[in-house]
Amino acid sequence: MPQYDDSVIKSILRSTKTIAMVGASGNDMRPSYFAMMYLLAKGYIVHPVNPAMVGKKILGQTVYGSLKDVPAPVDMVDIFRSPDVAVEIVREALAEKDRLGVKVIWMQLGVINEEAAQLARNAGLTVIMDRCPKIEHGRFSGEIGWMGVNRKVIDNRKPLLFGKGGSLKRV
Repeated sequence: MPQYDDSVIKSILRSTKTIAMVGASGNDMRPSYFAMMYLLAKGYIVHPVNPAMVGKKILGQTVYGSLKDVPAPVDMVDIFRSPDVAVEIVREALAEKDRLGVKVIWMQLGVINEEAAQLARNAGLTVIMDRCPKIEHGRFSGEIGWMGVNRKVIDNRKPLLFGKGGSLKRV
């Protein structure tokens, strides 16, 4: 996992207002859905980008087919896709950088692509890889304890609680 100074991540999370989430999903069991829901609840504007869902809504937000369709401004491009397509997404972000005002390329957990990162850095953008802004926000805000991390599993399932007779059930 690449290492980043906490002050860099805090600064990004404080200064970011609008996020284009490439790879957002309308499936409420997908991590991108849960991350988007959290970020919206924290006051961020999130534009979902998913070519298979153009014009539909995810969490009340209109879905765009590509970054060229997203309205400005966009402070951060959050890549929720596999590492092998990160270069393509970064190239698209760089083509729209001036129009959108992109300052940060953020690659989600498990998304590490040094070529994509170097392209973005060469264009003057800040790059974060293999991190989730939802998790980082929760870590710095003190909410991470109730977000499921104490189970040592990060997911979007509701916690298990004991029901009548001692059986486990989801709440």
